[in-house]
Amino acid sequence: MVQKIAQLKIGFIPLPIYLLLVAVYFLLTLGKIMPNDMLGALGIMTLFSFILEEIGKHIPVLNSLGGKVLVVTFLPSYLVYKSWLPESSIKTVTDFMSNNNFLNFFIALLIVGSICSMNRKTLIKASSRIILILIICDIVGALVGTGVGMLLGLPAWQAYFFVVAPIMAGGVGEGALPLSIGYAGFIATKQPDVFASILPCVMLGSLIAVICAGILRKLGEMKPELTGNGRLIDEDDEHLDNLKGAKVDVDIEKMLITGVLAIALYLFGVWVNSTIHLPAPIVLLVAVMGAKMLGWIPNDIQNGGNSLYTLTVKGITPPLLFGVGVAMTPWKSLVTVFTHVPMILTIFATVVAIVLTAFITSKILGLYPVDTAIAVSCCSGQGGTGALAILAAGDRMSLMPFAQVAVRLGGAMTVTFAIFLMGILT
Repeated sequence: MVQKIAQLKIGFIPLPIYLLLVAVYFLLTLGKIMPNDMLGALGIMTLFSFILEEIGKHIPVLNSLGGKVLVVTFLPSYLVYKSWLPESSIKTVTDFMSNNNFLNFFIALLIVGSICSMNRKTLIKASSRIILILIICDIVGALVGTGVGMLLGLPAWQAYFFVVAPIMAGGVGEGALPLSIGYAGFIATKQPDVFASILPCVMLGSLIAVICAGILRKLGEMKPELTGNGRLIDEDDEHLDNLKGAKVDVDIEKMLITGVLAIALYLFGVWVNSTIHLPAPIVLLVAVMGAKMLGWIPNDIQNGGNSLYTLTVKGITPPLLFGVGVAMTPWKSLVTVFTHVPMILTIFATVVAIVLTAFITSKILGLYPVDTAIAVSCCSGQGGTGALAILAAGDRMSLMPFAQVAVRLGGAMTVTFAIFLMGILT
């Protein structure tokens, strides 16, 4: 009996160790001595995230729609809103997520790990096609979203500038914020008021994209010919072990070297950002993609990237999603839009139009429709946090590099065009 209990797991954590974590958490919380540091935050995030993930896996219907991601990300947001989480836990997690840039650390490791492990020829072929599909999706999403909004009684001005554009702007900090600053320069509304009005659209758009990713994952399971299970193109030559395929030997030293490379490239990106104001994740993405395409990445780092990717996805993703829910997903902003039916339907139409366009065009261009649609749908997500949730719901974390292209490039195109267009019309 004891052996059977010891074999049970919460996520990857053996039940006895998990119960020890629970006991220590209650002792610290009741004693009001929870440490407000990295270990305290990671302990809280680990404790809640893996049990919430287990709950999400076992909810009928919802478990087929990315249920575990929805529960891990959005339930904590609701618990914070209702003050049902201990204040010490909320503060510790929020301070950690806000002050330590943990999301960018995760994205850096995931991008370098997945690109280093990726088929070089696949990367070259897929990148150009993804950019073309992204441009088409941005155009179709804008036209469909604005058109649906107008049919439902929204003025074209409001439908595009205050609903559709924020969804495709690339998140909050990189999208909604610069949009609100740009808009405030042309209209008689203060920037904080503009930001407050468009933030709910960003949040709901990301939620719908998460659900779409879950549906696409299920479609891929039902029709295997539509998915590459984390690959965009079917390539047999220059094969590395598939990121989700057979187990490979883990070499700790090679994995650490790849991790150091990720940190070094991110820090290089920070320096470039201080010089020409190009976001550090973009610099990292371009640098590692360029090195991979040119064949400059040694085999040791490629193999280490595979291990780094696996560690990042299995060990860090669920706790990070919980942290995003607590610190970066205001429930009040999310539910605000639910009182405005035309706005809900406009957001829904915009995201679905992007997903369907990516699905159809990718099939024409020779990419796997399910994987491509999941990656490109990240352009309608909540920036890096949205991409994390969308890819996790679709079980396609290996597509993070392409998701970052969708988020950063798609967001930059939308923000630039929307502010330029408003300047012409006002």
